[in-house]
Amino acid sequence: MSKKAEMEVTVGSEYKIMSLGGKENVLESEGIFEGYATIGMDEIGLLMRLNEKYGDMNGKIRIVPLHVILAIDVLDAKPDDDSEDDKEMPHYVG
Repeated sequence: MSKKAEMEVTVGSEYKIMSLGGKENVLESEGIFEGYATIGMDEIGLLMRLNEKYGDMNGKIRIVPLHVILAIDVLDAKPDDDSEDDKEMPHYVG
C-alpha cells in the first residue's frame, strides 16, 4: 500500500476559505496565509492577508476562527519551511 501525501496549511501559501459569516451567510476570505492567532483562552484562528479582490481591505489581515471554517481551497501551496527547526537538538528542563 502506498503512502498518501499529507497536506498542511503553510505560511506563504494562497488559500480561499469559506466560513460561516452570519445567519445563513458564507464569508469568503482569499489571500496569503500568514500564521495562527490565539483568540481568547482556547480559540485559534487563521491569519489571512486579503488580496486585491477585497478593494480597500487589500493587504489587511483577517482572522478566521477555526470553528467556523467550512472549506479551504488551495490556490498556491508553498513548501513547509520548518526543515531548519527539525535539525535542532531538543532541550529538556527538569
